[in-house]
Amino acid sequence: MAKAKATFTQEDDELLAELGVDVEVESKGTHTPRQARIIAGFEEIEAFYEKNDRMPQHGEGSDIFERIYATRLEAIAASQECRDVLVGLDKHALLDKVAVSVAELSADIDDEALLAELGVDVPKEGGLTNLTHVKSTAEKKAAEEIGSRTLCADFDKFKPLFAKVKDEIKEGVRKTLRFKEDASINQGEYFILNGQIAYIDQVGELTEDAFGKWDGRLRIIFDNGAESNILLRSLQKALYKDDAGRRLTNPNAGPLFDDQVDDTDHESGTIYVLRSKSEQPEIKANVNVLHKIGVTGGDVDRRIANAKLDPTFLMADVEVIATYDLYNINRTKLENLLHRFFDGARLDVQITDRFGNPVVPREWFLVPIFIIDEVVEKIKEGTLANYRYDPKEAKLINS
Repeated sequence: MAKAKATFTQEDDELLAELGVDVEVESKGTHTPRQARIIAGFEEIEAFYEKNDRMPQHGEGSDIFERIYATRLEAIAASQECRDVLVGLDKHALLDKVAVSVAELSADIDDEALLAELGVDVPKEGGLTNLTHVKSTAEKKAAEEIGSRTLCADFDKFKPLFAKVKDEIKEGVRKTLRFKEDASINQGEYFILNGQIAYIDQVGELTEDAFGKWDGRLRIIFDNGAESNILLRSLQKALYKDDAGRRLTNPNAGPLFDDQVDDTDHESGTIYVLRSKSEQPEIKANVNVLHKIGVTGGDVDRRIANAKLDPTFLMADVEVIATYDLYNINRTKLENLLHRFFDGARLDVQITDRFGNPVVPREWFLVPIFIIDEVVEKIKEGTLANYRYDPKEAKLINS
């Protein structure tokens, strides 16, 4: 394989196009079309420098455009022809700042490596001799943007999903991770793109191209009621490019606490399950399955000492049915997780406090104690995300 040339010839037009120099740029003033292309490509690098106050860099931490600018700048600096064209136009002295790496570039990077650094796919076999057509920058951008956004006709069935996901983010049940940490995209996953939550409803048939990469059409639903059929790899690129692009984790609490306690563990609190001693008919009729589920960092007995004066406890005394000690756990997140999991069995009742004000308690659920025991075990195992509670059947369903 030939080494990258230090100067450009007419045969390098396709390579210049891959460097981001638009082959369609018109000649300006006394510049030839070729000179105008070089200037236009360099101006994009200058715009990056002015916006970010730094040189474009290589590496996985940089998006594809920054890596293109970095390679383009080194290639321009290695070309005496380009340097001559840019005399008087390099207002930030970028060519001098990158000069240290020019010798390494021209000596060590061949044509194929240079194209790979730019993100240009090189076929597994045959190398550059089989590269019959190199797409222009305009063609590449058009290909990436193929996939229309339209109004989602069945958005009503997705709207509750987005509402739930937003609550899970607020409660800390779901976390947001930089997309660059994991570039996979699968059906049923959620992402944040350009400030909108995106749900992967469908992944079409994936096909492997000549470069060994898989791609296919997606059906993406956005929380603003739109949908798109963008390509999988185009979505990956968009998420990479978006500095705020994020992946949402699954709502799995993980192993929140263990059966055994060692010297390094710190007690964090207690899950408590209470039964009401209220004489109100609707409370008394369900006394065997109606439980208050809460988490406290203090003493449970002290927490319930004045229950009959507190509408949270249904303005009645209570008895402790079960407790579970917690270690190394965020109490608020765990309580939110439990309440969300049993939301379908939440008691809908209004209580009047001792000042005559109406209060709606939110921590009472029509759930048998054996189900609560089972849920605690699932949390300890880190498998609760695989289940849901069916209030009608009073059992956990593997989802």
